[in-house]
Amino acid sequence: MRPIAVIDDDSAVRDALQILFEAHQWPVFGFESAEHFLNESDASEYSCLIIDVRMTGMSGLELYAELKNAFYLPPVIFLTGHADVPMAVAAVKDGVMDFLEKPCDYGLLVSRIEACLSRDEEARSAWNARQSLDERLESLTPREREVLRELLTGRLNKQIADELDISIKTVEVHRARIYTKLKVRSAGGLAASLKGVQISEI
Repeated sequence: MRPIAVIDDDSAVRDALQILFEAHQWPVFGFESAEHFLNESDASEYSCLIIDVRMTGMSGLELYAELKNAFYLPPVIFLTGHADVPMAVAAVKDGVMDFLEKPCDYGLLVSRIEACLSRDEEARSAWNARQSLDERLESLTPREREVLRELLTGRLNKQIADELDISIKTVEVHRARIYTKLKVRSAGGLAASLKGVQISEI
């Protein structure tokens, strides 16, 4: 499994969590600041991020705002030594997995980590599938993209030929190439592989 990242400027907290996680056979790396993490790591390398809200320099909330621009962001748990209900509610609404007050119950934290690992596995699988699809779409020529957009509206070859002012034979050639590049064998397979993709994204 990918390691867990603990980002906290309190070395005692980092050490305690490292001992806890390693007891559960979870690899873990500690970072003394948000800046250290950003300079040394990529969020996608981890299965879960444990982030202290209040740190010297960049805060945990500022780090999270920065990481939301990453290609892939694993589940995040915030830790804080200061109870702040509005902050917790806002963070969870913003996509944070959980918000725990220090000193947190280790049993509760372990259960939350287990939920994060499960969430990461599901999310990463979907993310990898989308990355693969994006790469295949990128291989299409501009004309193939035009034909694909028409295919996704349900138009027949003759209608596409008329719309794009090309021959039906040319449409058939482009259609065959699209199927090959997107690794599908039928119109149904094409629709299934592009489920959730907006025509404007093609």
